[in-house]
Amino acid sequence: MGAVKGVKAKRMPRAVREQQMMDAAVHIFGRRGYRAASMDEIAELAGVSKPLVYLYLNSKEELFTACIRREAARLTEAVKAAIEPGLAADRQLWAGLEAFFRHTAENPDGWSVLHRQARTHGEPFAAEVTAMREELSAFVTFLIGAAAREGTPPAPGTVGAGRSGELADRDIEGLAQALVGAAESLAGWANESDKLPAKDAAATLMNFAWTGLGGLMRGERWSPR
Repeated sequence: MGAVKGVKAKRMPRAVREQQMMDAAVHIFGRRGYRAASMDEIAELAGVSKPLVYLYLNSKEELFTACIRREAARLTEAVKAAIEPGLAADRQLWAGLEAFFRHTAENPDGWSVLHRQARTHGEPFAAEVTAMREELSAFVTFLIGAAAREGTPPAPGTVGAGRSGELADRDIEGLAQALVGAAESLAGWANESDKLPAKDAAATLMNFAWTGLGGLMRGERWSPR
């Protein structure tokens, strides 16, 4: 229903209005791509005028950058929030992977903005995604380092958990980079036409990362039990 005649509509706070515009922008950018998306479409979906979008977010480039930053922050926050410090190293890694794949599956437009759009349109957009990737890689480096130091016997229902051994810092960082890259690639493939549910995608990468290809060939599997 429209506003009652003669009654001034309640003014929406600026922060709320900006988020509303960005929600619309993420949807349009994710579905149509940066170049094909128009400010008219974004304004119409947000239920505001195009001049208001420019007033709040200045330009299409700045709007797209703001969308990348918001979606990157939401993804990294989801991964970090899922991990309980008191858990064994393998369980922490599992929780992080499951959160990553669940978030990307539940936010396909945001993931498209990060994984497809931002990477393909050069600077400064690619730099924003690189910053997100570095933050995730640093976090995974910490988790793998903790696992290397843990050196505890395998937990019940797991294979190869907590094996002792020393890893050089360079090896740990390299493994973290590889794991984050694999997660991004697998999410891009898994979310395309719903090829693989989030939990199955997490299990696939967890088995590969923790059990190892050799263990998988021998029929071994990691279990979250």
